[in-house]
Amino acid sequence: MLDLSRLRALHAVHVHGSVSAAAKALGYTPSAVSQQVTKLERETGTPLLERQGRGVVLTDAAGMLVDRTARMLAIMETAEVALEEQRGRPSGRLTVAAFSTAARGLLPRPLAELTRRYPDLDLRVVEEDPHATPHMVAQGTVDLAVVHDWDIAPMTVPDGVVRTVLGEDRCDVVLPRDHPLAALPVLNRKDVAAARWICQPPGTVCHDWLMRTLRPVRAEPDVAHFVAEYQTQIALVEVGLGIAIVPRLGRGSVPDTLVVKPLEPTPVRGVSALWREGTSRRPAVTETVRLLREHTMLL
Repeated sequence: MLDLSRLRALHAVHVHGSVSAAAKALGYTPSAVSQQVTKLERETGTPLLERQGRGVVLTDAAGMLVDRTARMLAIMETAEVALEEQRGRPSGRLTVAAFSTAARGLLPRPLAELTRRYPDLDLRVVEEDPHATPHMVAQGTVDLAVVHDWDIAPMTVPDGVVRTVLGEDRCDVVLPRDHPLAALPVLNRKDVAAARWICQPPGTVCHDWLMRTLRPVRAEPDVAHFVAEYQTQIALVEVGLGIAIVPRLGRGSVPDTLVVKPLEPTPVRGVSALWREGTSRRPAVTETVRLLREHTMLL
């Protein structure tokens, strides 16, 4: 009989594209994943991975095994959900992926509440880019994901993944208290068109939003500093290097030397939860989503 843990390791290599990526997803070391696949090759008497350049590719036999392993994993998940549903309370492991500001500004309180209420629930958190997490949910790497998207870049989710809206995350302009625009109650695009900006790098939704919003009133916005982390953006604003658009979720307290002003049109991120359709009845999923929505409304 084939060992399911070894089949799972091979399946992870297929899903994630490499031994190292599979190891990260499974919480193993790359050598442990390689050992699992090597043992599976001995069990089957068949080569399963072939070297190609610096990576590996699956053989035809491995592809056949991966296809059937995916079906077995789906059956196992159905059985686990049914068992937890019969217990009537959240239990087992639940891995939640979230983008950075949600991990800081939304998850701590509801997850702490879940841990207090349900001692049989083993919660795990993974901070990930929201563009990667829909496929992580679909592939079974994580059980639940908190993601965001913008009106200029709506998110599409893979087949078999359920999405529900938790709420909205509005963004404001952060600028020094002595800045010439600090006296205005509300800023518009023309007010900030000539400003020096601190913004996320090109290719991110935040950067695209800024470009599309300000280009109609200025040839090209002056982004002086490209910084991914919002807290670092605030630190650069504080020393006078520019102004920034920062979401309220996870922003935390702002130094007294800075002011926060609304911008029109208001940048708004939609915040949603994703999970696999097969786990929709799992108590751990339904209760976590309920608490996340409840806490999002309080922000």
